[in-house]
Amino acid sequence: MLARTNVIIDTDLLDEAGRLTGIKTKKDVIVCALQELIKQRSRKRLLAIRHAGLWQGDLNELRASRHDLA
Repeated sequence: MLARTNVIIDTDLLDEAGRLTGIKTKKDVIVCALQELIKQRSRKRLLAIRHAGLWQGDLNELRASRHDLA
């Protein structure tokens, strides 16, 4: 679904993002930025869940026991 929106945006940020990504149009820069933001926040949320204390143990001990088996 697409929506037409008017926003006031810092053109320096928009131009730098376009230069860094190689993306040519303002619309595509904004879409890319939104997609990256969503990916970043989703990863952060998954990491928070992963490190919420669900696993109890010593990672160094686990790694050492793996080497003992070899």
